[in-house]
Amino acid sequence: MVNMMSMYIKRYLEDLVLDSLEKNPVTVITGPRQCGKSTLARNILKRRSNAVFLDLEKPSDLVKLDNAEWFLQSQKDKLIVLDEIQRNPGIFPLIRSLCDEWQGNGRFLILGSASRDLLQQSSESLAGRVSYKRLTPFLLSETEDKYSLNDYICRGGFPRSLLAKDDQSSAGWLDDFISTFLERDLLLWSGFSPSTMRRLWQMTAHNNGQTINYSSFGNSLGVSNTTIRNYIDLLNGTFMVDILPAYHTNFGKRIIKAPKVYISDTGVTARLLGIRGFDQISGHYVFGSLWESVVLTNIKGHMPEVNLSFFRTSNGAEIDIVAETEKGVYAIECKSSLSPKLNKGNRFAIDTIRPDHIFIVAPVEKGWSVDERTDVLSVRELIKYIGDNSRKPAKKTLEDPSA
Repeated sequence: MVNMMSMYIKRYLEDLVLDSLEKNPVTVITGPRQCGKSTLARNILKRRSNAVFLDLEKPSDLVKLDNAEWFLQSQKDKLIVLDEIQRNPGIFPLIRSLCDEWQGNGRFLILGSASRDLLQQSSESLAGRVSYKRLTPFLLSETEDKYSLNDYICRGGFPRSLLAKDDQSSAGWLDDFISTFLERDLLLWSGFSPSTMRRLWQMTAHNNGQTINYSSFGNSLGVSNTTIRNYIDLLNGTFMVDILPAYHTNFGKRIIKAPKVYISDTGVTARLLGIRGFDQISGHYVFGSLWESVVLTNIKGHMPEVNLSFFRTSNGAEIDIVAETEKGVYAIECKSSLSPKLNKGNRFAIDTIRPDHIFIVAPVEKGWSVDERTDVLSVRELIKYIGDNSRKPAKKTLEDPSA
């Protein structure tokens, strides 16, 4: 059994957070609960001799902010870390005022399990003073030398799930995580029913990676499509689902414009469906969409600035992910096969989109070139090629990305 409390796996975001603390008065790390925000912050604090850490879920820490101005003023020369800030979002105007008074960078490190949209006061109060960083559950690059791809798909990336001693322990933790979100965390937001949210979440898992029909979901659950939109927005705002918009251009009326919705962690998806272990998951109809989730999560985690969408038409033309970067437009098709091939619908979509390059992302260790415009890649290779701004993707040969 891996004792996660005695080890620290370096996060990709760590260096970006350290750089942000040097350049900004306030750095905000957002991300789902239990993804490792507190562990990352505490590891950063090991390098700081002068810091204070408040966990706002602890009554003893929360009470210190009853007179927040006095307490924070008394910590003026320290890096002040406020964990689970969504428990006290009203403190943002005071943080803004103190940053303006104190001047200098690296004053506050704020951690929250809600998105910037849900923490609206921070966007309004800290403009020009804050940098946002999103921490995901573990990325493949952070764990691939310690855990297999099969484990990563089955257990997802949440540390206590991936690092569990076996699949049964992982499944138990994920079940508790889902229940805690529904029965406790959801209470922070008004107007939401835990039972309805669970049913919606399970329905989304069954339709993972599909375009969402709000009216159909609403009819199935006996609520309005507006309610479904609000619930999906909350799941997205708390990082429980990822919404992938349609690729909009002037292609005609046959383009499907409804967004695709993915459960953001493959382990959570599996548990909502009542399955665990690679033997059950690999033969399940949702396996292909789980692979899409892996690819999407890792692109977003490494390159949040890349504009991602999907392309689909009513006559079957489809590309899973369209990535728009400064270098160009890339068509990314996710195939959960060791011998992946593009189908007719993919080729119709490519003829319409006319991307600069086509990537087929598969669970392979090392990719290969298919033709002048197309490469098969692993997730690691895809991240390197899209993220490398120094050159265009290889056209004829696929170089070893570790070279």
